[in-house]
Amino acid sequence: MSLLDLTPDQLLSTTRAVRKRLDLTRPVEPELIRECVELATQAPTGSNSQTWHFVVVTDAAKRKKLGEFYRDGMEKAYGPDAAKRKQPQDPAMARAQERVQDSAQYLAQHMGEVPVLVVPCIYGRLEGMPSIAQASTWGSILPAVWSFMLAARARGLGTAWTTLHLFYEQEAAEVLGIPYEKFTQDQFVKSKAVLEQRLGGKVDLLAWPFGIHDDQLAQWAQAAGYVAAFTIERRPVTRSDKIMALPRFIVTNLDRGDRFVSLLGASK
Repeated sequence: MSLLDLTPDQLLSTTRAVRKRLDLTRPVEPELIRECVELATQAPTGSNSQTWHFVVVTDAAKRKKLGEFYRDGMEKAYGPDAAKRKQPQDPAMARAQERVQDSAQYLAQHMGEVPVLVVPCIYGRLEGMPSIAQASTWGSILPAVWSFMLAARARGLGTAWTTLHLFYEQEAAEVLGIPYEKFTQDQFVKSKAVLEQRLGGKVDLLAWPFGIHDDQLAQWAQAAGYVAAFTIERRPVTRSDKIMALPRFIVTNLDRGDRFVSLLGASK
């Protein structure tokens, strides 16, 4: 499919959440989705980590089930009378809010009929993680999703950014065949093998992306063959530190001369 004749400013200013105007009967070529995903993977990520995947759902039964989760999530979030919620006093704002609520309710009733559902996924869990880790992680997936939406718009495809199915995250993962525990354990093993192949040697040290880790992840990492792992906590190691959660001083190309000396001094 050829691209629409849009300037960058027009593309940015006309990419909207499309709900009621989605063509639920139009087939979407897999090649178009692949192009959009490939462009999405060019988005920036913290530390260039790219700890995410895109799951593309076209199976009718799975789309229907995800649609049910989304509809139930809508009711859980806003209640059965969401359309009757109190409107803003300003008439213009009230009309705009009414249109949004109407289109949102429409999508909730028809989500399972949308031809293609794209589910972005990231490694690991964020429960209990510090705000910096959570901000870095979400800030590394959201630009990719937005890039996907822009790429789709440029190809004449409408998209809508949704999250209400996450009320039933575990159930949705089961429908999509994403066993969290097995997937995470496999990634430790596979990524270690890739690194060792590329580097031509043994790899047994791990740096947690954004410092995100917990005891379960540490156990899986050790089972995969890692003997020590590092967080992003900037301080010297002490005897009381856990071997799979060691602090570290991150050194970059900018840390030369006096900057490097000051790092060494801080580590004493």
